[in-house]
Amino acid sequence: MIVHDVITHLEDLAPLAYAEEFDNVGLLVGDKNTRITGVLVTLDTLENVVDEAIENQCNLIVSFHPIIFKGLKKITGNSYVERVVLKAIENKIAIYAIHTALDNAFDGVNGSLCDLLGIQNKTVLIPQVGTIKQLTTYVPTKNAEELRAALFLVGAGSIGNYDNCSFNLTGEGTFKGNKNSNPVVGEKHKLHKEIEIQIKISFDKHLEKRILNTLFQNHPYEEVAYEIITLENTNQHIGMGMVGYLEKPMESTEFLTFIKNKLNCSVVRHSKLLDTPIHKVAVLGGSGSFAIEAAKLAGAEAFITSDLKYHDFYRAENDLLLSDIGHYEGEQHIKNILVAYLKKKITNFAVLLSKINTNPVKYI
Repeated sequence: MIVHDVITHLEDLAPLAYAEEFDNVGLLVGDKNTRITGVLVTLDTLENVVDEAIENQCNLIVSFHPIIFKGLKKITGNSYVERVVLKAIENKIAIYAIHTALDNAFDGVNGSLCDLLGIQNKTVLIPQVGTIKQLTTYVPTKNAEELRAALFLVGAGSIGNYDNCSFNLTGEGTFKGNKNSNPVVGEKHKLHKEIEIQIKISFDKHLEKRILNTLFQNHPYEEVAYEIITLENTNQHIGMGMVGYLEKPMESTEFLTFIKNKLNCSVVRHSKLLDTPIHKVAVLGGSGSFAIEAAKLAGAEAFITSDLKYHDFYRAENDLLLSDIGHYEGEQHIKNILVAYLKKKITNFAVLLSKINTNPVKYI
């Protein structure tokens, strides 16, 4: 197995197409064709994490946060980022970062955070726009069923809890081939009329290349007529944050103690306690101040996130209990999720959980 094979599994869980534009995800260091000796999973790639990979003979580090975020103009070892990159290259260790691709995945950062807290009936808090596309194509009636089946097989036609979804309309297609054509039906230089099925089928945007390859491989015509458009529809499964319901309502103090214990937090910074019970809760692992209004609009009584500034707490407006659990604390579970996932997919070499606490914030 090579690095690329592991990447394929990771991108099935969290396609990079859904990472935020500002982010730097994917293979940051190394050759994707390198044969794997072992995988080390970490939240952050620091020098001691690279040492840990060397000690355990792991030549691929799967990191949540990217060690290279902005462009490097030199690599001389003058910063912790440069030292990590140098050490990884010197020891032929690849580094892959998944970050906001996993933030936006339904079963990623926030979905698993909900699971840890027992939050039920979870839905995406801020759906990502432009993630659904629609293919329209035209195929002879006798070939329509076979083409639809092939497209369904590679993931087209899934809408929420339904699959094999398409719309089909019968009509008449016309075409005339030139001297270089090789028509499957009709003759070159002659206008041909064919009863065709118009197939409309939606798909997630990260599948576009696969969908088009399948279309071209299974369509009978020499020249395939097709159109792809981006839909404005809300995607139920891609986006930042989650919102759902606690198993039972809690008073504010009880709720804060509950999340502190469940998430192993040293401290929870919070806004003014509410007089009403907390039942509906929004979560967003990592920095989440941008989602305060979305949590309010979703009807949440509490919002769990991190990196809130002084004036952010005023935005609670006594309508919402803001709970800042800490950046590391809101994402520390991700390592376990990735290790469990990769161990199910890969059994022929070691997938290890980093033992190093990479939290740069200390408490007294």
